[in-house]
Amino acid sequence: MTTTDDGPTTFEVTDLPTDPGPRRPATELPQLSNTPGAPDEVRVRLGVGRNHILSLAGAAAGGLAMGLLLTVALGLIPLGWLFIVSYLWFLLLYTALIHLRQPAPAVRNGLLTVLLSSAGAAVAGTLGLVVMFTFARGQEALFHLNFFTTDMTGAGPLSGLDQGGVLHALVGTLEQIGIALAITIPLGMTTAVFLNEVGGRLARIVRTVVEAMTALPSVVAGLFIYAAVVMAITHQTNGFAASLAITVLMLPIMIRSADVVLRLVPGNLREAGLALGAGQWRVVWHIVLPTVRSGLTTGVILATAHGIGETAPVLLTSGFTGVMNANPFSGPQTPLPLAALDYVRSPVPEMVARGFATAAFLLFVVLVLFIIARIIGGQDAGKQTQGQARRAAAKSRRDLPRIERNHAQLLASLGAAPSDNMQEKP
Repeated sequence: MTTTDDGPTTFEVTDLPTDPGPRRPATELPQLSNTPGAPDEVRVRLGVGRNHILSLAGAAAGGLAMGLLLTVALGLIPLGWLFIVSYLWFLLLYTALIHLRQPAPAVRNGLLTVLLSSAGAAVAGTLGLVVMFTFARGQEALFHLNFFTTDMTGAGPLSGLDQGGVLHALVGTLEQIGIALAITIPLGMTTAVFLNEVGGRLARIVRTVVEAMTALPSVVAGLFIYAAVVMAITHQTNGFAASLAITVLMLPIMIRSADVVLRLVPGNLREAGLALGAGQWRVVWHIVLPTVRSGLTTGVILATAHGIGETAPVLLTSGFTGVMNANPFSGPQTPLPLAALDYVRSPVPEMVARGFATAAFLLFVVLVLFIIARIIGGQDAGKQTQGQARRAAAKSRRDLPRIERNHAQLLASLGAAPSDNMQEKP
């Protein structure tokens, strides 16, 4: 090592061995030379494991046994509490069994899964029980053809089920719902378009009012129409007043559902239409509304299903009659919900059977409407079915000659001859 005043310290290495001696053999990894084999197959099973199934079965049996012991055998708890007591013991035993072999997070997950599944099963079971009970009580009247083809003209309270029907109530319901839809659809659609396409301070106020109206009690709507229309204008109950009461209940549902689906339209579709030179309302009519056609149809069906089963508003506005009245602007006109309510309140078994049959028919109509809404609403916004795609392609082919003529006229007006490529049809 040498040190200078002007430069840094330098090192000199001398006497390096010229022969490093024998080298050590390189490290060998025999596994690297082997070709990797196929990974072991691992079977993944989705769903609930066998331990959970056995725990569910054991907890259910133990819970039922404890419920029977406390209610039937010992009599410590009234028999009406059998289901609740058994369910509570079931939850306790299931949690204990899962805790024996699973950690705390798995126990909480299993308990919440059981609670949510039980809630869904309770709702479905209650609805199924109501439907089956209604059909069972009204099956005697449903199996008679005259129930759908005649009214109650000439049929008294003591008449058999082979006389009389609900044709007058069916006609009344169809006319009242038709009038309500004729008012609700254009008003609801335009309001939803205003909320999404125009906006502003007034839109926030309208949206708040619509949200508040969705929780409006049905009897309040009936009282409002009764005071504003029946007592002030018509001075009699009729089908048109009932239609207005149903409209008050259907309108907020229509606006909310249309508002929600219109928000799903991507903003770039509107921007593309505006960039091509179309006006705002032409973009709304030709782009925005066709994109969410299925969602708007679903909203119409849901509002119809909600309005067709209302009883409180029509009870105050439509009046009751047992004969046919096809004029909704004159005289009482009975709908199906009001007919079912009046028949069920009768002490005669035949009339009670007619009431339950009417309710069962009304449930069937509402169920069909909800199924249609579910099928139509399952289509994504902007996604076309095969039939819609074929119709759109056919319309495009029909519009092609008109587009080419317009383009040729535009080029002629600009003093340029149309090119051969533009005149050539694909």
